[in-house]
Amino acid sequence: MNLFKGIVYNLRGVKLSLKTPRLLILGLTRLVVVVIITILCASLILLYHQQILNLIWSRPESQFILWLWHLVSWLLSFLLVGVSAIVSYLIAQILFSVVIMDTMSRMTERLVSGQEKELRTMPFVRQFFYLIRQEIPRATIPVLLTLLLMTLGWLTPLGPVVAIISSAVAAVFLSWDNTDLVPARRLDPFRLRFKFLLKNLPFHLGFGLLFLIPVVNILFLSFAPVGATLYYVEKENK
Repeated sequence: MNLFKGIVYNLRGVKLSLKTPRLLILGLTRLVVVVIITILCASLILLYHQQILNLIWSRPESQFILWLWHLVSWLLSFLLVGVSAIVSYLIAQILFSVVIMDTMSRMTERLVSGQEKELRTMPFVRQFFYLIRQEIPRATIPVLLTLLLMTLGWLTPLGPVVAIISSAVAAVFLSWDNTDLVPARRLDPFRLRFKFLLKNLPFHLGFGLLFLIPVVNILFLSFAPVGATLYYVEKENK
């Protein structure tokens, strides 16, 4: 039931964003930032694709294995684009999206409850660096854990099983990146915030399932702070 509830709240967040001009603009801004940084990183990496390939394997003279070299070249291109997408997401998330996400969360909390609960206010600069400190572990740990699981999948015969597990882990942590916005802003201890994640794993998995759909996942990620804040505030007020 909580799994289905996660999907519903994600969709509710997108629906509310489409009906609220300021949330829509912020979500689209985040979407544009991620896309631009991804294109820049992919272009930069692919610009040096040949040099990277030569470091791994110089072009063979034998025509019998030249086809294999071309195959490796294509596989390397796909790998580099994938890496650039991950790097771009981390850069956009830590340097830009963290402020946009927090702003969207604050606006949603005011829309739902009529006020914003906060233990104390901070100057903007101090708040910015505080948000970055909160975002670094939330953004990097899931990515590193997912890459570790993917590597294990490549090196072991349990590849398909590990791939499913790594996708589920990524979905859960990406969801938590959004549901954690409210308690992190209220300066709740990390221990309590992580405990909240563990107690609501089915919800976070359901909320993050839409992030696993190629292409449209960028859209759902852009508006995810709205649905996640809706869930946290409504759960808190019960």
